[in-house]
Amino acid sequence: MSKGISKKRLFVYTLIALLLTVGSFAAIYVYKEFSKPIIDFHGAKRVELIIPTGSDFDYVSKELKELGVLTDEQLFRIMAKKKNYQNKVKAGKYVLQDKMTANALINMLRSGNQPELTFTFNNIRFVDKLAGLAGRKLELDSADLSKLFHDDAYTDQFGFNNQTIIAMFIPNTYHFYWNTSADQFMKRMFDEYNKFWTSARVKKANEMGLSKLDVSILASIVQEETNKTEEMSRIAGVYINRLHRGMLLQADPTARFAYGDFSVKRVTFNYTKIDSPYNTYMYKGLPPGPICMPNPITIDKVLNYEKHDYLFFCAKPDNSGLHAFAKTNAEHNRNAKAYHDYLDKHRIRY
Repeated sequence: MSKGISKKRLFVYTLIALLLTVGSFAAIYVYKEFSKPIIDFHGAKRVELIIPTGSDFDYVSKELKELGVLTDEQLFRIMAKKKNYQNKVKAGKYVLQDKMTANALINMLRSGNQPELTFTFNNIRFVDKLAGLAGRKLELDSADLSKLFHDDAYTDQFGFNNQTIIAMFIPNTYHFYWNTSADQFMKRMFDEYNKFWTSARVKKANEMGLSKLDVSILASIVQEETNKTEEMSRIAGVYINRLHRGMLLQADPTARFAYGDFSVKRVTFNYTKIDSPYNTYMYKGLPPGPICMPNPITIDKVLNYEKHDYLFFCAKPDNSGLHAFAKTNAEHNRNAKAYHDYLDKHRIRY
């Protein structure tokens, strides 16, 4: 009887040992399979996987195959199912790593771990150009973004309308995720706008008797008048003086804006008579909105404008890009004649 029990025990122990051995080998095999690379760049230095918003798992698998870097689709699918990635696909622009394992790849995609993109904008006259730049850099549709720019019901939440919305964008370099939507872009830019307008800047604007928008509008005119930063605060001072005295600003850039031709070098009498609220030869005060997207430095030059008694300025007749400033109309007329003579001499008619 004891011999029979011993044989049974031996059989059980042997079976257990066999199962453990097989299980160990199976575990080792599975570990090796899951640990082996399933991404091969084949010599490429950088590979990006773009997953548009609304994509499903089949799209991701198909895209990896089309990129030619996925070496084991079956293992990729097994790992995706194991980690429930098939139901948690996240849009984004992902940077793959050569020799990635299935586990590492799924972890990255499942967590939405994508790098931020740098987006820089400046020298913009109309917001539609910004929409185009954003559309080329990010997933958002430029037409959708442009539509928001011109939708007063939408921009009202930020305190702007279609004529003033350009003031909300502060030229700089920003970081975005590729799958940023048009609405997310707008809200992010509004946050950046509020960060820029610190209490110190707002205080300076208030002391000038201007709103934040007024400062941006004035800065846009100054920026169109000159690219010489050393003159910006002085030019701003001229316009501040004219505003405080109730004078027409008579800013050439506003006449060009009203006319719609920004290549004009010589603003003639006809330009000054264009009936447009943007034409400061015709209408007192500031235009209804900025005539370009002012840079931060220009805004700060306006906020820190030079206090003086100048009421006029005119380009110097030497092609330096600098200006001659005057306190009286008679002095200004002399400066203007010298400049017009220079234009005539060089046959610059328009």
